[in-house]
Amino acid sequence: MEPIRTLLVDDEPLARRRLAQLLSEAPDFTISGECRNGAEALAALQQGPAVDVVFLDVQMPDLSGVQVLRQLEGEGPWPLVVFVTAYDQYTLQAFETHAVDYLLKPIDEERFQGCLAHLRRLLTQRQAAAVAPAEQLLVKQPGHYYFVAAEQVQYLEARGNYVTVHADGRQHQLRATLAQLESRLDPQGFLRVHRSVVVNTRYLKELRPWTRGEYLLTLLDGTHLTSSRGYADNIQRFLKGFAL
Repeated sequence: MEPIRTLLVDDEPLARRRLAQLLSEAPDFTISGECRNGAEALAALQQGPAVDVVFLDVQMPDLSGVQVLRQLEGEGPWPLVVFVTAYDQYTLQAFETHAVDYLLKPIDEERFQGCLAHLRRLLTQRQAAAVAPAEQLLVKQPGHYYFVAAEQVQYLEARGNYVTVHADGRQHQLRATLAQLESRLDPQGFLRVHRSVVVNTRYLKELRPWTRGEYLLTLLDGTHLTSSRGYADNIQRFLKGFAL
């Protein structure tokens, strides 16, 4: 397993130092950064390098840990969050905001080791799920979630910070990158033909050579798409699979 990238967020320097000391005894964890308040934590999670785990103080002078997570709703992928606080009345709020564990100050070393073991299990499960092709895509709408079967997806089209999923004559928007979704789909069934387009090959009706390594693709429903030269090799590998 790659080193587990960890972010420490606490307005008390001594508390951050204590966490760093405990983590120094776990060689598979590496501290990627430290934040002194909620605003710094929000910026780090939105703009900084990706992290796997966040140890997040609940009570801070500007934004509380709960407020930080609520402002991140809808963004992803999420790191695993462990709340750290001197007050146990925040337990319910912690788990309502998808925290995976809760540590009380002063932190007990044995309890901390149990927390690390729990994080390792969750990260292992997450990595295993990421490797397996997704059978469904989760679409979030105001007030509810619903699923789109991967086999029903005709093609994916990147548009700015979103990806539009075209499936069964409908369009669904996901806040994700095309690369993130492509990595979850079966590479035997989905073909990247453009920087902004991934096609489900079961819906391909025709490929027609166009200009300078480009192709005109026609889907079963009559939709026309154009590949780009940068992905011509992908199409050639796909065609070779039919022993032409």
